[in-house]
Amino acid sequence: MPKTKTHSGAKKRFKKTATGKLRGRRAYSSHILEKKSPKRKRRMHRPVEIAPADTSRVNKLLGKKR
Repeated sequence: MPKTKTHSGAKKRFKKTATGKLRGRRAYSSHILEKKSPKRKRRMHRPVEIAPADTSRVNKLLGKKR
């Protein structure tokens, strides 16, 4: 059985923390920023932990078996 390849788009977008959690960019942070408050835009700068519902999918894209 050949090795599974890492999805190149996913490896650019997601990082794994030292404890094994996944971090990525916040959604809705790249356009239509005029109507969003400065406080909300500042919070969007920081990466956020990936939702539990999406972790299995992201792990699969990053090449982790389980």
